[in-house]
Amino acid sequence: MTPISLPVSVAVIGTGLLGRGICACLLGADIQVVAVDKNADQLASARSAIGAMIADLHSHGACSQETLQRWESCYTESQNFEAIKDCDFVIECVSEDLKIKEAVIQQIEGVVRTSTIICSNTSSIPITQMQGFMTHPSRFLGMHWAGPAHNTRFIELIRGESTSDACFQATNALSLRIGKDPCLCQKDIPAFIVNRLAYSMYREALNLLESGVADCETIDRAVRNSIGLWASFCGPFRWIDISGGPQLYASVMERVFPTLNNTASLPQPIAALVQAGAHGTNSGNGFYNYGPEDAELWNKRFEEHVWHMTKLGDALS
Repeated sequence: MTPISLPVSVAVIGTGLLGRGICACLLGADIQVVAVDKNADQLASARSAIGAMIADLHSHGACSQETLQRWESCYTESQNFEAIKDCDFVIECVSEDLKIKEAVIQQIEGVVRTSTIICSNTSSIPITQMQGFMTHPSRFLGMHWAGPAHNTRFIELIRGESTSDACFQATNALSLRIGKDPCLCQKDIPAFIVNRLAYSMYREALNLLESGVADCETIDRAVRNSIGLWASFCGPFRWIDISGGPQLYASVMERVFPTLNNTASLPQPIAALVQAGAHGTNSGNGFYNYGPEDAELWNKRFEEHVWHMTKLGDALS
């Protein structure tokens, strides 16, 4: 496969929360976007949300006044897969369900050119497994986004066993073009990079809670004021280097590693909340309780923090 030239036209399949954020991110970089969703109401809702996200990009200096004014002329929406036949890239962003993704990816392959790169927005489904039901698996890879997709710097690109170098390089180039700082996952490992790191921390946090070592608020505060401090500046390997070095950390690892939790079962604190139908801020109950205005407050705090971290990351690059 010959690497494609930029700028490109990109199709986004699925206009849920992440899908519409992906559309806004692409449009904010002046890229032609074709959004496909079988649900007309979802498309209408997405258009309004995309406009608000692009306005948010503009208000923070992340896109031009011209982009703000003309983005709708770069945006096409459709309920029909035929609309994507001339696109250079396709980003599948449907439910995290292998059967649904298989059906959608096969529909995509049925209409696009053989040179079109197809990406799946997934946080955990093996890319190689999805390549197994494709006609042209070499042009397929994982593209893991995080919300809010229009302004975070994060994106994770995952090779499957059949992913070509040209496909991987072209997708990395597109990611850089739209302002992301790509994490390149060179092996198709379950949950990839960021979620393997995150879920190992979640498990140990739940173990500390279940063991009575500390309550939720204390554990959250400990992470925010320690790991949260350096993780906004550098990763674990750089942190080891600048805070004592490998020799210091190795001696601690020898003592601590054998004591860390490694159970494969769901920890009781979260299992009980699942049984109780807890959906966090969406339902008003989770590890904390939330009043009617709390969800909006936390969402607003998070949005402001994302912009702060995005600008900090740009400055550190």
